[in-house]
Formats: sequence, structure tokens, C-alpha cells
Amino acid sequence: MKPVFVSDCEGPISKNDNAYEVTAHFVPNGDKLFALISKYDDVLADVFKRLGYSAGSTLKLILPFLKAYGVTDAQMEEFSAENLILIANSREALQHVQTAASAFIVSTSYEHYIKALCRAINFPYANTYCTKLSIDKYGVSEKEKAWLKEVAKEIAQMPMISIPPAAKTIEDFSPVDQETIRRLDKIFWSEIADTGLGRIFSEVTTVGGSQKAAAIEDAVERVGAQLTDVMYVGDSITDVEAFKLVRSSGGLTVSFNGNEYAVKNAEVAVLSESSIVTAVIADLFFALGKQRTLAVLANWSHETLQNSTVSPRLRGKLFALYPATLPKVQIVTAKNMDAIAKESSEFRRRVRGENIGRLG
Repeated sequence: MKPVFVSDCEGPISKNDNAYEVTAHFVPNGDKLFALISKYDDVLADVFKRLGYSAGSTLKLILPFLKAYGVTDAQMEEFSAENLILIANSREALQHVQTAASAFIVSTSYEHYIKALCRAINFPYANTYCTKLSIDKYGVSEKEKAWLKEVAKEIAQMPMISIPPAAKTIEDFSPVDQETIRRLDKIFWSEIADTGLGRIFSEVTTVGGSQKAAAIEDAVERVGAQLTDVMYVGDSITDVEAFKLVRSSGGLTVSFNGNEYAVKNAEVAVLSESSIVTAVIADLFFALGKQRTLAVLANWSHETLQNSTVSPRLRGKLFALYPATLPKVQIVTAKNMDAIAKESSEFRRRVRGENIGRLG
């Protein structure tokens, strides 16, 4: 039975945050609009843990504004293809992984972007899970468009929410942030929800949080494997439930240039500009299993890898890219977790840019 390799897309495979980029391109001040809604998403998913709400629902909440500005499926497809930016060596890494494992991509991204990515890296779209969407099927009146544009402007001008450490309720936030959160609650769950376009919130299912975990279970069932056979790679809050599922089931969890949410829920943290590192770890996992792989990674060095089971061709590629110092790979522990999370978050911003790197 083949092992199973499952990866998030944006972060481990590509540098994009496609939904952010689409919003920034088509909506005036869309970068600020998206960033605030993304932080609100973090609040609902991670702080309030609102029942029935999944991390990554930002991709659902921004849709009425994309619709108000006339964005079409064709525009989203064209923009995704023209602005795709891959992590170095991601195509080569995935091709190597597919020779030894059943490989899947599980992403919160819209299907428009995932289709473009699959064409670029020659990956089977049938082995992907993503947010399905046909934005063209939703109608919006001119009156609603005008109103939604005003709401988008209002949100873009709101102060950024700051999440206090250990916050659990709205009372733990500053008075200004409490006002922002309550206003956003009213905008999304009362005002927009009561319009004809409000059905978009119930009809579009974003693949984040628990949906990513469910996708992994489905992928494992499709190939007749077990969760212990899974290596999962992620980088953000949308991967937390996937990390928890795989880790608790005996599989291997890897944060690739992850933010604090990813690092604090993964067993291995990778800081790298190249996906070859991911393929090397996968190669070890496929041959040695979880515990022996962790033992190798605990002594991550040229010498250790030279004496390991890693494919000579793959090892040679890694050494050619990094002849002096290998990219950082660390086992995450309770003692080093905070330091790694900080370092990884900073590295993430350097690789993907400050605006995208800050997103949850």
C-alpha cells in the first residue's frame, strides 16, 4: 500500500494568496478590505470558535463585494493563470512525491486558481480538494451593487483588529475592536445575509478547518490507506484541524514557512525557499515511517542526509541548491515553539511578501 502525501497549496506549493490578490486587483482598497475580513475570520475561528464557522471563510465573505464590482468566473480564471507564482522547485518536488505515494492537494483556494496551478505543475485536478464556486450564477441588482460598494468602503476604512494573547470572548478585545467586530457581525450575518445575495454564504463551502480534515479522510479512503500513512504539509490557520487529525492518528505533520497557527500544531517546522526540502522529508517518511524520520530530522545536516535513505538524485538536488547551509528544519517542542513560530512567521513574510505573509 502506498503512503499518502497531502499538501496545502498556497504557501507550500505557491507564493500566492489568490483570493487576496483577486480582491486587491478588482476592488478599490481591496487589500485593506481583505486583510480586515481575514483578521475577523481568525477571531471567529480561533478566538470565539463560533459553532459551525470554519477558518478560511474569508473566501466566502468577500464574494458579495467581488460580485458588486462585476467580477466573473472568466476573469478569476484568467487572473489566476496570469499571476501564478510557484515556490521554487515545487513542480519537481511534487513529481518526485508522486512516484512513491498517492499525492493530493487540499486547499481553501477557489477552484479557478487550483485548476491553473494543476496545469502549471502537471498535477491531476482529480486529486485536489478546493472551494468550488461559480460566481456567475449569482445575481445582484444595481441597488445592491451600490450598497455593497459603500459597505466595502466602510470595511476598508476600519482599524485593523488586534487579537490579545489568550483572548476568548469579545470583552477581551479593546473597545475599538469590539465595535469593529460587532459591526462586521451585523454586516455579514444580518445585512448581507438578508439580501438575495446572502445565499452565497450557505451555498459556498470553503475548504478550510474541518473541511480540510474531512478531505484528508476522503483521500485516505479513496486509496485504501490509513491516516498513519499520511504526511500533511500546511502553513496557516486553515490547516490546524488537518494537523490535529493527522498528528493524533500517527501521521506526520509539517509546517512549511508557517505562521504561528501552523507551527504550534505541527511536529516539524521547515523554513525554506525551495520545495525540495518537502520532497526530502517525504522521501524519508515513505521509507522509514514517522518516528525514524523524526530521528533523522532531529539531526538535520548534510552528513546525516548523506547517510540516509533519501534518493541520491533528490539529495544531490538539495545539496546543489544548498552546498553550505541547509534550509532550517526543526522538530517543534513546547520549549522552542514560540521562538520557531516567530522566526517562521518572519521568514514567511520574506518569501511571500509582507501583505500576504501577515494573513492568518
